[in-house]
Amino acid sequence: MQIIRSVNEMQEMVLSLRKENKTIGFVPTMGFFHEGHLSLMEQANKDNDIVITSIFVNPLQFGPSEDYEQYPRDEESDIKQAEKTGVDIVFIPDTRQMYPKKMTIALDVTDRVHVLCGRSRPGHFQGVVTVLAKLFNIVQPNKVYFGRKDAQQAAVVDALINDLNFPIELVALPTVREKDGLAKSSRNVNLRNAEREEAPWIYKALEQGRQLVVDGEKNPDIVVKEVLDTIDNHTNGKIDYVELLSYPELQTVSAIDQQVILASAVYFNEARLIDNLLFDQNGKIVKRIEK
Repeated sequence: MQIIRSVNEMQEMVLSLRKENKTIGFVPTMGFFHEGHLSLMEQANKDNDIVITSIFVNPLQFGPSEDYEQYPRDEESDIKQAEKTGVDIVFIPDTRQMYPKKMTIALDVTDRVHVLCGRSRPGHFQGVVTVLAKLFNIVQPNKVYFGRKDAQQAAVVDALINDLNFPIELVALPTVREKDGLAKSSRNVNLRNAEREEAPWIYKALEQGRQLVVDGEKNPDIVVKEVLDTIDNHTNGKIDYVELLSYPELQTVSAIDQQVILASAVYFNEARLIDNLLFDQNGKIVKRIEK
C-alpha cells in the first residue's frame, strides 16, 4: 500500500493507472475510520482493480461554531486499517496541497440543501462539493463510495456528478450500526456515558416512525410526530430536526406515496448525531436507491 501526500504525485499515479486500463474505486473520507468507512473500502475492493481512499479534514465544510479543530484524527490507525481492507493507495493531502491559494471559483448548491443538515449548516455543502470536485479531478475514479448515514450528502453528490457530468458511478451503501442500533460515527467517541446509553433511541424512534408506514399510515406529519415524541421522551438531547422527504430530491411530500427518507439530527453536549431510514411507500427499507 502506498501513502501519497502530494496532489501532483497523486495525479501522476492516476495517469499511470489509467494507461494500464485499471478501474479505480474511490472512498473519500475525513479519517478516524470506523466499520462504516471500512465497509466502503471492502466493497470498493470487490468492485475495482485499484482502491484509493483519501483522508482530509476539509475546513471549508465546517462553520465558525463547528468542531474543525476538535474533529477526531488518528492517521496512524487509519493507515493500518486501510491496509487491512485491501486499499492500494491512501491519499493524505494537507490544507496547503488542497487549497494552496484562496479559491477564485466558488461552487454553489441550489437544491437539496435547504432541508435536514443543510438548514442549520449554511455553507456546509458548498464546502463538500468544492472539495469533492477537486478530489474527483485528482483521483479520476470509476466509482465513488459513500455511506447512506449521511443521506443528504449522498443526494448532493448524486447531483454534483450528474450536473457536472463527472464520468463516475455513485455507490451508496447501507448505514453500519452498533449492536444496539446506533449508527457508526467518528463523533460517537464524544458522547458521555449517559448520552451513549440514550443515543440508540434515535434509530429506535426512526424505526417506530417507519412501522407506522408499514401499518398503513400515509400522513408524514403523524410519522414525524411519532419520531419527535420518542426521541424527546427517551433522551436529553436537543432535537435539531426530524423530517420526512422524497429521496433523493429531498422535497416535501403531502403523502407517503413514493421513496422517502425519514431523518433526524440530535445535539448532545459534544456531539451532533444524524441518522435516517430510506423506505418506499409501504415502509419497506430501500436497498438500492431508485431515481
